[in-house]
Parts: sequence; structure tokens; C-alpha cells
Amino acid sequence: LNNLNYYLMWLLNSSIGKKLIMSITGLFLVFFLLFHLSMNVAAVFSGEAYNMICSLLGANWYAVAATLVLAAGVVIHFVYALLLTLQNRKARGNDRYAINARPKGVEWASQNMLVLGIIIVLFMILHFSQFWYKMMFAELLGNHMVTLCDGVTSVSPQDGAAFINYYFHTSSLAALWTVLYVVWYVALWFHLTHGFWSAIQTIGWSNTIWMNRWICISKIVATVICGLFAIITIIFFLNGVGGDCAAACAGL
Repeated sequence: LNNLNYYLMWLLNSSIGKKLIMSITGLFLVFFLLFHLSMNVAAVFSGEAYNMICSLLGANWYAVAATLVLAAGVVIHFVYALLLTLQNRKARGNDRYAINARPKGVEWASQNMLVLGIIIVLFMILHFSQFWYKMMFAELLGNHMVTLCDGVTSVSPQDGAAFINYYFHTSSLAALWTVLYVVWYVALWFHLTHGFWSAIQTIGWSNTIWMNRWICISKIVATVICGLFAIITIIFFLNGVGGDCAAACAGL
């Protein structure tokens, strides 16, 4: 028991322990992004398929539990990133993310992780207000229909396709939302290109040979996730949910 308390205190209070927690939560959020991406891919080809996924999730207990875990992961990741940034600034001035080596190409990202993180969190709040708040949360409150921002259109909280169509295709602000989301993906790309391999390094899954490989893998993972999110969002803007994917892609 004493050993458990010792390791728990080390995990919560030491610099390495904080980095470990931030790394684990960061990798967890990457897996969530991949899951969310798979949902969006389904929406490109079929609004019915996307709505079936929404209904399977909805306000069911397992979806609510997963949402709470996700929210906890975001909060813990951000709080520990803030604590480490303040700690590094206090100890090293403007040198924010102290790591063993800073490879070329990720220098800017490594020095601006907090700023990138703040941008990502702010857009997550926007995203939650547009979708989660009017879908799962509305369903938890017992609302069978919700009114969109135009004050006229009412849809079911489980009709995710209708929400996507409204915000990215039919709304008068669809172009603005599309641009803002693409900006979000760019910030996320920079964040992931550094964050992914840095998390791997902190956990200890790297060495002299694998370090450059993980940096390359990080860029690939970030590009696949953020690139596909951006392409899908543009397709939604051009063609809506479940439209003619070929026509939308040809218009890119």
C-alpha cells in the first residue's frame, strides 16, 4: 500500500509522471479521433448509415459513459499540458516543451503546443455546442426534437445527418463553418505531428533507431486524420451527407 501511494504521488507530482499522464491521455484521444473519423466516412456515403450509428450511440448508458471518459481525458490532457508549460517556463524561461532532441520540422509545433491546444479546445467547444449539446445532451433531457440555429428547422437529436447538412451545406453560414473547421484541422495537424511521437518517447517506446521512424509515423498519422477530416468536411459543404461522393471529390 505504501508503494502504491508512493508511485501515485510520483505520477501526480513529478515532471516525468505528469508527462506520462499527458502522453497516455493524448494517445487515447488519438484513438477517439480515428473512431470519429470512421463515423464521418460513413456519413459521406450514407446518411442512413450515419444515423444508425448515432442511434446506436445516442443517450445509451455506454455512450454516456464513453463521453464522460472522453471529457475526462480532454480535461486531464489540457490541465497537465498547462501545468507542464508553466513549470517549464518557470524553470527554463521561454523553453516550453523540454525534450531530449528537437528534430527539424517540428520545432515550431514543439514551441507552440499550448497555443495549438487552446485553439483545439476552443473549437471543440464550438463542435460540442453544434452537435453533442443538441444531440446526446438534448436526448438526455428527454427532448424528442430540437430547433436548429435558424429558429425554424426542427430535427430529431438522433438525426446526425440533418445536423451535418445544416451546418456545412444548407446554413447561410455553411462556408464560414467549413473554413473554421479546416483551420481547426490545421492546428490539430501541427499538434499531432509533435504530440504523437513525443508521447511515444515519454512512454519509452523509442530508441535511437526508432525515434526518426516515430517522427515519420506521427506525420503520417496526423496527415491521415486531419487530411481526411478536412476532405470530408469540404465534401459535406459541396454535396451534403450521403451525396454523390464522386461528384464532390471531382469538385475539390
